[in-house]
Amino acid sequence: MDFGRMMTAMVTPFDHNQKIDWEQTEKLVDYLIEEQKNDCLVVCGTTGESPTLSDEEMVELFQKTIQFANGRCKIIAGTGSNNTQHAIDMTLKGEKIGVDGVLLVTPYYNRPNQQGLYNHFKTIAQSTSLPIMLYNIPKRAGVSIEAQAIIKLAQVPNIVATKEAHNDFDLISQIITHTDHDFKVYSGDDSLTLPMLSIGAYGVVSVAGHIIGKEINAMLTAFENGETEKAREIHQRCHSIFTGLFLCPSPSLVKYALGLLGLNVGGVRLPMIEATDENKDIIRDLIDKI
Repeated sequence: MDFGRMMTAMVTPFDHNQKIDWEQTEKLVDYLIEEQKNDCLVVCGTTGESPTLSDEEMVELFQKTIQFANGRCKIIAGTGSNNTQHAIDMTLKGEKIGVDGVLLVTPYYNRPNQQGLYNHFKTIAQSTSLPIMLYNIPKRAGVSIEAQAIIKLAQVPNIVATKEAHNDFDLISQIITHTDHDFKVYSGDDSLTLPMLSIGAYGVVSVAGHIIGKEINAMLTAFENGETEKAREIHQRCHSIFTGLFLCPSPSLVKYALGLLGLNVGGVRLPMIEATDENKDIIRDLIDKI
């Protein structure tokens, strides 16, 4: 399974009552596919505020996003959990609905050791026929999947990719060196995408793709075509957006930025809070420049 190179971890639009706004969700899906040129959308990831969504809301998001995309791009469902059985249950629900794959985050808070991590992911993989992308994000999860565990997991037939959201380039290099060419490594940090491409990463699971997806796609294409100077120029031009969207906890500022572009995706659910006026001003200036 090739999910494509350019994918965005989609925000979840809320109305003024903080219920999911399905009309705005449909508009957002169209915009991300048609205007920002995404190959794939990840729904119910961290950027989609998955910790605040009920299982019922998540399942409906899977279903509606598939309906709205209507075959124009692939849909990956965030079904990971620090409870292995819960992750299996959500994965099977996604499979029944028809998602193209699932994203499984490293178990957070309970912090299993490497054998526990391996058993967790392998057990979920064996419960489904869906292709799986691992999600290694030590800063949020409190534990990292070490290279040897990922290399071993890559031998499980339907574990086909990993999203690496950290700056441990030695770990990433080991994964790329010791896995088959078909196993894809994705950047989970927009500002590190080009450096990761330089050591063999395949693509990005982006937040900035909401705003500058076309530009990121152009950077990926330029690098793939050997136009490294062009890719570097795009990276430098986009870098202020890459970092600016994380001046406060995501997705507050990316939702605000989408509002500036005419997409009313609403606010964030607690414990996330609205961005400060100072941070909003910075993002408004960056949007004006692009």
